[in-house]
Amino acid sequence: MKKENQSGMSEFFLLGLPIRPEQQGIFFALFLAMYLTTVLGNLLIILLIRLDSHLHTPMYFFLSHLAFTDISFSSVTVPKMLMDMQTNHKSILFAGCISQMYFFIFFTDLDSFLITSMAYDRYVAICHPLHYTTIMREELCTLLVAVSWILSCASSLSHTLLLTRLSFCAANTIPHFFCDLASLLKLSCSDIFLSELVMFTVGVVVITIPFICILVSYGYIGTTILRVPSTKGICKALSTCGSHLSVVSLYYGAIFGQYLFPTLSSSIDKDIIVAIMYTVVTPMLNPFIYSLRNKDMKEALGKLFGRATFFSL
Repeated sequence: MKKENQSGMSEFFLLGLPIRPEQQGIFFALFLAMYLTTVLGNLLIILLIRLDSHLHTPMYFFLSHLAFTDISFSSVTVPKMLMDMQTNHKSILFAGCISQMYFFIFFTDLDSFLITSMAYDRYVAICHPLHYTTIMREELCTLLVAVSWILSCASSLSHTLLLTRLSFCAANTIPHFFCDLASLLKLSCSDIFLSELVMFTVGVVVITIPFICILVSYGYIGTTILRVPSTKGICKALSTCGSHLSVVSLYYGAIFGQYLFPTLSSSIDKDIIVAIMYTVVTPMLNPFIYSLRNKDMKEALGKLFGRATFFSL
């Protein structure tokens, strides 16, 4: 093969989903519906927060950024997957593969940091309610989001720069439906020790440490809730955390199942199933979790539909 860039590889071939040809149509329709639900559901979340002044609070500020991240995260992989399901030429250019990997890591890490910021917000709201408005100022919320973007960019950039230094000699088939970093490293004929070291180190920083921070936050929240004398107070405190805990469970459950417990996902099929969970299913479920479990969101949704009904009369 002619050397067209420093990697020695001009394109990669994605094996895609392990489904039979006669099932392509059913799965295409299913994933297309899930993707459209993800985009429309998260756009609705952003719209509700934008239009309803009662939702102009730190928690919903973070939620709007999380909704945008979920749309972007799903859009990095799903459209390409859907296109590959409709064609027999499942290739992706080297530059496109690197770009897809960059944005996939970027939005994965951004999700992690935003969820952690939301956990801190819930910690302050429940453990320090009298100082909530003083602590969770607009400046702090903006700073937390900005730092999340910067750290996510630095993380994905470190992986991307190291990957562009590697050589890919002969094998160019990726047993996945997107350009997964671990799969790309296995195809390289260069020394990947540094890339693996960075992948492990950065993974600890952007996944494990935020998860520990979330556990600590909810440890304090749990201790505070147990001190509440009334059952009504306990229910109110739990209701403010229920949606966030559900999102945390979905996100970290899939991530840890994929990377920290490889024995549970040793086969390629299981890797793909877990990847579908956090690239397709989780971003789709988040709007339902926050709209169905959250009183403020349901009220805002009712106002929006009430307004739409009024103008249609």
